[in-house]
Amino acid sequence: MIYSLRGTIVHTELNAVVIECGGVGYRCLTTLNTLRALPRVGEQALVYTHMLVREDAVELCGFADTGELNCFKMLMSVSGVGAKVAISILSVLSPEQVALAVSSGDSKALTKASGVGNKLAQRIVLEMKDKVKQIAPAAAVDLSGTAPALSGEQGNLAKAIGALAVLGYSQEEVMPFMAGIDPTQPVEAIIGATLRAIGKK
Repeated sequence: MIYSLRGTIVHTELNAVVIECGGVGYRCLTTLNTLRALPRVGEQALVYTHMLVREDAVELCGFADTGELNCFKMLMSVSGVGAKVAISILSVLSPEQVALAVSSGDSKALTKASGVGNKLAQRIVLEMKDKVKQIAPAAAVDLSGTAPALSGEQGNLAKAIGALAVLGYSQEEVMPFMAGIDPTQPVEAIIGATLRAIGKK
């Protein structure tokens, strides 16, 4: 399995980037958000990859950070969601926004993506929230998007923990990375800061 690619960007197109490593150009399907984050053609870049193996093709998907990669994998685990739909969602929403939409039950936010109708959006929220319940301790996080037992700063942290669980991170994993984060920030900012801290690990 190819975990990551580091090399020179030789070509970009809508939802794809080609990175040359050791004289070989690897074409990676990717999101518009990753394309915006990557440097220009001719410069060095690092992408985290996921390999898709089908009967008729083998393709690589590449992402600018592990947060987007994890969110892609979680979306792909939902029945009816393939690589094209997952990439479409992550082209219009960041991993933080996907996590918040699922943890708060906001299926409408997912319909902004091409190819995602109301029924599919509702299924994504339902199935990913079920996965969150298996990861996040119910006593610590209210997965409805509210935290009745907590308020203010603690409430924002609890919501961020619940949303990060959507991306496959347990409470035990994320808590050490939240130590230096300002808890008065909006939930989405806390999620983003935590993901960046995890990515630097």
